[in-house]
Amino acid sequence: MMELLSPAGSMEAVTAAVQNGADAVYFGYGDFNARRGARNFTQEEAAAAVSYCHLRGCKAYLTLNTLLTDRELPRAAEVAAHASSIGMDAVIVQDLGVVRMLRQSVPDLPIHGSTQMTVHSLDGAKLCADLGMERVVLGRELRGEQVAYLCQHAPIQVEVFGHGALCMCWSGQCFFSSVIGGRSGNRGMCAQPCRMSYGWNGKADGYPLSLKDLSMAGHLKELQSMGVACLKLEGRMKRPEYVAIVTGIYAKALREGREPTAEEVEILKQAFSRQGFTDGYHTGRKGPDMFGIRQEEKEPKELYAQARASYENGEERKEPVRFYALIQPGQPAQVAVEDRQGRVARVEGPAPEEARNVPLTREKVEAQLSRTGGTPFGCEKATAKVAEGLSLPLSALNDLRRRALEELSKARQVLPERRREPFQPGVRYENPRQAPVLTVSLRTAAQVSADLLRSRPALLYLPADEGAAHPEVVRRCQQAGVPVAAVLPRICTDTELPRLEKELLVLRGLGVDQALAGTWGAVRRAARLGFQVRGDYGLGAYNSQTLKELKRLGLLSATASFELRFPQIRDLSKALPVELIVYGRLPLMIVENCIIHGRSGQHTCGNVNLLTDRKGERFPVVKAWGCRNEILNSKKLFLADKQSDWKKLGLWGARLMFTTENALECAQVLERYLDQGRYQPNDFTRGLYYRDVE
Repeated sequence: MMELLSPAGSMEAVTAAVQNGADAVYFGYGDFNARRGARNFTQEEAAAAVSYCHLRGCKAYLTLNTLLTDRELPRAAEVAAHASSIGMDAVIVQDLGVVRMLRQSVPDLPIHGSTQMTVHSLDGAKLCADLGMERVVLGRELRGEQVAYLCQHAPIQVEVFGHGALCMCWSGQCFFSSVIGGRSGNRGMCAQPCRMSYGWNGKADGYPLSLKDLSMAGHLKELQSMGVACLKLEGRMKRPEYVAIVTGIYAKALREGREPTAEEVEILKQAFSRQGFTDGYHTGRKGPDMFGIRQEEKEPKELYAQARASYENGEERKEPVRFYALIQPGQPAQVAVEDRQGRVARVEGPAPEEARNVPLTREKVEAQLSRTGGTPFGCEKATAKVAEGLSLPLSALNDLRRRALEELSKARQVLPERRREPFQPGVRYENPRQAPVLTVSLRTAAQVSADLLRSRPALLYLPADEGAAHPEVVRRCQQAGVPVAAVLPRICTDTELPRLEKELLVLRGLGVDQALAGTWGAVRRAARLGFQVRGDYGLGAYNSQTLKELKRLGLLSATASFELRFPQIRDLSKALPVELIVYGRLPLMIVENCIIHGRSGQHTCGNVNLLTDRKGERFPVVKAWGCRNEILNSKKLFLADKQSDWKKLGLWGARLMFTTENALECAQVLERYLDQGRYQPNDFTRGLYYRDVE
């Protein structure tokens, strides 16, 4: 049966999830998980939680799913080693450097790829498998048939979200919170800017980025038939009563092979909703109906009281066991108990005596053993072999039952034998001393001009679809001595892959042999099609271990995360050439739900669409590959006058990222970064390079 995975932000929530039927729970402890705002656990609480879960037949997963700095990795290795030692069943990760660290320091601890890895294609799932992962959590934006395709073909378990909050941006690709507020969603500190008000005509009079919560009630049997290994419930920031309610409803429906009833869905809404639920991504029905906000409502006190009773009033969850008893004359009474996993505990008691009055019967022994009372066990069958004419006190039978269950409990909580190796950062690479070359990335072929090419950037990145549609522009660049690299879309599902492959084949025919990839599926896809691959910012290159792993995967270069400060970038051990974005409108979100179409009912992507926030800041919304949107920062990153700072970081390349600029502006900016001209944006930012990001 499909595993039901529940969230836990506290020990009380663990109890709520387990007692209401969860097959597994996930929680974090320490500072390295994507809900750092939750209370989380101490090491002692984590050990107690794992023991509590295992006794009751439930798995426990550690969330270690944030991007980490070099300084944080040794502490994260200690957390992972502790998690492995207490019997955690798996660790959920985002950071490729963390994956490398785990393989080295706790090689026997299973790894699951977080939804923060933006895996949404077979190429991405295969890369995760190549990295040694057992399971991957898919992006929530996939349609049902796309999930089914991955279940059928991926060499790795597939996990999908079944209930809870939906992010507007593809997970792992959101920089809105960090760029605007200094709190990174990739670091577990998202400030949820998507829940704020925005508008289109200079007024923040709506909520075009706030999605309703997801509910897959109505699709459980479908997901199970697809081969989905695990259904994940969101909500580590939610209260234990919420965890109890949602877990209980989904667990009962799965156990009974049905969908949640209309009445149960209403209970889910009472527990938490944003004007109802949506399954729009799964069904392919995107649009305005998917959006909603949290409205102030009275707390459902009676519902919460019932929920608390489900996990506070003793053992609601009963693990099935079978008892066996042998009572023969002249021999110690024997009782054994067996669980469904085949573990057996055996105990002996006093020898029976000859009966003076009423002899002991098989039925009496079996009935007495079945009384498991307030234990986590329930007797599904008892079998006794009792010789005639014997007597044994009921207290002795009770003691045998109690001791047998105690021994079984110990067996169910035995810690696994796992290797632990010290974390070794490995060889340190010296920073190159030469000044970085200038590269440029464009959004359209129309941004290429003779003036731009005369300035001879070292490399010109052009979107694959633009290059394929304008081969003459690619040839102009090549004739001017400016090599072209294809930019792969960050999001490309398997159903969209044939179109992309056609575009890339056109570019290969034009002599383009390099590609820029910003998600793991794109990395594997570009390599599979014969390109030399450069890593973009979407891969989250945040530490030296990630750079070493990217080198092992064969990449030519990597783009350092723009959420890092300059000193952190300088101190990276650069196992391969590193590039940094030093100009442009930083990307804040890439969204599956076309908010331009949602606004007007038309695809007006060619126009200037400006999303306005409460402070009057205007964020350009532009078309992304595959009828998606990209939201860009209101201010341009500008560092032409700070070259003495970023040229000392040991970079191979400094990238000028052009988005909304026209061809003339592109050429002027490049000239300014070559110490020519006087171009400067009217309104600009220094990005995050000079300030700390939580």
